[in-house]
Amino acid sequence: MSHSISSPIVVYDGVCLLCSRWIRFLLEHDREGRYRFAAMQSDSGRQLLISHGLDPDSPFSMLLVENDQGYTDATAIARVLRTLPQRRWHWLSATILAFPQKIRDVAYRFVARHRYRFFGRSDQCFVPTPEQRSRFMP
Repeated sequence: MSHSISSPIVVYDGVCLLCSRWIRFLLEHDREGRYRFAAMQSDSGRQLLISHGLDPDSPFSMLLVENDQGYTDATAIARVLRTLPQRRWHWLSATILAFPQKIRDVAYRFVARHRYRFFGRSDQCFVPTPEQRSRFMP
């Protein structure tokens, strides 16, 4: 899989078990290898968060960087889901986007704020397989 400079990047919390499940889900369903990944604990993840106005030491947002534009929260998730090949993810994306942004963001941030309590936390970041490693930024 080759990645262009303009490949969309998903910045995620590498020690959050829910976030790691999201990345595993994308690795399985993004069969074309469209997305690259950066843990917010990594240098590249921290820099992307800072450059898009997010605090890397207190992040409650997932960040999607696509064509130099940053998208956060449920909007970022919906944008990713709509690009996956299976139709059911397009439907879920449309459902998410049907709610007003303010409601989407409140719901997303509630889950994000309590993600460790609800889903757990790992002592280390998600470790990709050797085949997946090229999709992860340092």
